[in-house]
Amino acid sequence: MRTKFKVLDTSAFIGGYRPLDKYNYTISEVTEELKDLQSKMIMKNALDDGFLNIQEPDSNCMELVESTIKKSGDVLRLSKTDKKLLALALYVKKNEGEVTLLTDDYSIQNVSKLLNLPFKSVLTSGIKEVYGWKLVCKGCKKQYTEDYTFKECEICGSPIFKKRLKKNF
Repeated sequence: MRTKFKVLDTSAFIGGYRPLDKYNYTISEVTEELKDLQSKMIMKNALDDGFLNIQEPDSNCMELVESTIKKSGDVLRLSKTDKKLLALALYVKKNEGEVTLLTDDYSIQNVSKLLNLPFKSVLTSGIKEVYGWKLVCKGCKKQYTEDYTFKECEICGSPIFKKRLKKNF
């Protein structure tokens, strides 16, 4: 029987997921995101029991995540921790074998689909379709690149917002 590895997002711990074998991974930043006592205790117990491994992804996996999210527009929605978690899932898949990413974060799930990484939700139903994102002016509809840092349109002064697009990758 093949071993199935799991990569755990913060939402897995918040949702009450308890690792019960030694094939679970996460990144150090997830420990910093846990705020409630129950989630912290779940993680602490898993670490103490040897059921959770803190691992860093390699630079190749980080680069693949970065290039994928630039194409999809998810660069607008993912934190550094989210990107690192996705890279860890790629790293575990490459080095260990079959992997499932446990997350309720829709943006992480979106990129997981693009990277062909299986995912499973803990508390939510999960995404049904893949979406992309772009920055658009609410007033004149001018589109901006993801590196546009201002909150107002340079042409009409209206607010800039993230617009969801259906993607066919």
